[in-house]
Amino acid sequence: MLDKRILIKDALKKKPSTKVAIAGWIKQIKPLGKLIFITLRDRSGEMQLIAKQDLKTFKELSKVTRESSLIFEGNIQESKQKSGGNELEIKDFQILNQAETPLPIDVGAGTSNIDKRIDHRFLDTREEKINAIFRIRSKIFKLTADFFDKEDFTNITTPKITSAGVESGAELFNIQYFKKNAFLSQSPQIYKQMFVAGGFERVYEIAPVFRAEKSNTTRHLTEFTGVDMEMGFIKDEHDIMDVVEELFKYILTELKKVCKEELELLEIKPIVPKKIPRLSMKEIKTTLSKHGKSLSEDDDLDSEAEEILGEIIKKEYNEEFVFVTNYPWEVRPFYHMKPKDDKNGTKSFDLIWNGVEIATGAQREHRYDILKKQATEKGIKLDEMEAYAEIFKFGCPPHGGIGLGLDRMVQRLLKLNNVREAILLPRDPERLTP
Repeated sequence: MLDKRILIKDALKKKPSTKVAIAGWIKQIKPLGKLIFITLRDRSGEMQLIAKQDLKTFKELSKVTRESSLIFEGNIQESKQKSGGNELEIKDFQILNQAETPLPIDVGAGTSNIDKRIDHRFLDTREEKINAIFRIRSKIFKLTADFFDKEDFTNITTPKITSAGVESGAELFNIQYFKKNAFLSQSPQIYKQMFVAGGFERVYEIAPVFRAEKSNTTRHLTEFTGVDMEMGFIKDEHDIMDVVEELFKYILTELKKVCKEELELLEIKPIVPKKIPRLSMKEIKTTLSKHGKSLSEDDDLDSEAEEILGEIIKKEYNEEFVFVTNYPWEVRPFYHMKPKDDKNGTKSFDLIWNGVEIATGAQREHRYDILKKQATEKGIKLDEMEAYAEIFKFGCPPHGGIGLGLDRMVQRLLKLNNVREAILLPRDPERLTP
């Protein structure tokens, strides 16, 4: 066998009669009389291989099962198929690992339900369309980091085992930490604010977030990847929205270049926003009421409202994104700043993409006396949260930030029906394996 294996994408470019070695998994194998036709896939693509009856190990090859891994050596030749291109005439092969039969899922057939596919995810991701989802996700991760680096944000790594949270206590996973009670981090919020005040001014993190929500929906996970950023010395919440808007313009513009083949395979044409509308919750609720969806003054937007809003934005603004601003104080955490002229509102916003909320952001309250009063309103004793309270006693600047869900970003971009399609090994109230 040849020592140097090359990728299928490179083999497809070789001149006829070139001798090459390629390796991968058997997608299809069809013995037809004196010929065996094989579709081989590796991480770079697929290629047709042909074995003729004069191959010494022809009979052995005919018994190879789908999804077995093999290495082949042969000569490049022009395909006789209508589609044209190159194929490989097999001269030798080695079975690296023979797949058992039957396969637990029918890879690539699209017939297995998502739960069964996740049970055997390493087989599921061999299918090129599923694989493409996660290659795109990987690039979104990188482009997000690239953008924040370009904008002079410092990457931070914060603890995922904490003594307390700043969100709803009902959403905390309690764990035993030696002889102490501890929790899985539901947000890096405390730490983001800590290190804005710590002199970095602009920080971001892309890391796991844990929420003990008993929500069995197509939108929720108990463990997801959070994209969190915080920035200091801001004028107001619009400074944050400006950065987020530029983030998505950058990601979608670059993604069309670096994931061209994957996006074409999934039939997705990313639409780069020209200008993301910014509409107040009051405006939104007035508009929704005209479309038969009524919400009270203190209500949050439910999934139906977000879906209707998504359609309205596409029709009236020709955009897929919308910032919904000035959320009611009733549905926001104590550390969101209130506008001067609206004690029932907040200087906060959600970002909705294709009818689903993917992010929540706000200007934070940085003045200790006002923050303490707001905490009391929510039934929280700020002085008992010593590490958090201290941040605001020593020159903490005006600041704000946002928490995005990477999984939902991928789901909305690729128009996937379930957020679990956008994460390799999801965790929800029912799933703890694999």
